[in-house]
Amino acid sequence: MTKTNSISPLLKVKDHSVSGENFDLFENLEYGFLETTPQPSLETLQDYYKSEDYISHTDAKRNLFESIYHLVRKISLKQKLKLINGFSPKEKKLLDIGCGTGDFLQTAQQNSWIVSGIEPNEDARVIANKKTNHSVFETEELLKFDSESFDVLTLWHVLEHLPKLEEHIQIFKKLLKPNGTLIIAVPNYKSYDAEYYKEFWAAYDVPRHLWHFNKIAISRLVSKVSMKVVKTKPMYFDAFYVSLLSEKHKKGKMNIFNGFWIGLLSNLKSLTTKEASSLIYVIKNN
Repeated sequence: MTKTNSISPLLKVKDHSVSGENFDLFENLEYGFLETTPQPSLETLQDYYKSEDYISHTDAKRNLFESIYHLVRKISLKQKLKLINGFSPKEKKLLDIGCGTGDFLQTAQQNSWIVSGIEPNEDARVIANKKTNHSVFETEELLKFDSESFDVLTLWHVLEHLPKLEEHIQIFKKLLKPNGTLIIAVPNYKSYDAEYYKEFWAAYDVPRHLWHFNKIAISRLVSKVSMKVVKTKPMYFDAFYVSLLSEKHKKGKMNIFNGFWIGLLSNLKSLTTKEASSLIYVIKNN
């Protein structure tokens, strides 16, 4: 990554989930995203994922919050399927990076897609393979796919976790067919809920989130490999989910009423600003 960071951090943010450590967010002046500093080494990064509260690595429904999460996920799966079905490729070959426990891949597979997934977490990968007839692989397998293999490549809240950002974007372009589509969903630090909660905004999720994106940053990043954002879509449920977690970070407990209100307010404001809590970017070759 080009070292063109701002001199002083924009925010100091705490890891509320695992370590309790503090991290700085610096602005990368070349792209416009924020960088978590310092970033853990590749050897220690996985230690920050060792939490029973990391929902994407489990199918558990231990409490009301997790039950609501899984209910919302079912609705989101239908929306994601509708999005990829809209591209109508002939072969319908899909690669989902960071597929977690495989629910999206399973949904796509049940709707005539030929699916493959990449998931670094072993426990999540085991669950995903049971759902997808062993279509999910370790991270190292990503480089073993042939060039121009996939019609659609998806990253649902994954890009912010990847250490070698520019290198990964190049790999994704290489794996897509010439008319293929790259779909990236990431939190948006320009949203109202991010501005309201500031350092307590749960979607910063340092240091697991290494980068923090806005619309300009994504466009600049993909333009480096001659790709272009052709459409953005809001993820309205994320505003409520993130705001509820942010309430817990800020006040030590989950204030459901205030979290719901800030999530609703963020969504309403995004109708005008187009700055939703999370955004889906549909990206094509330029």
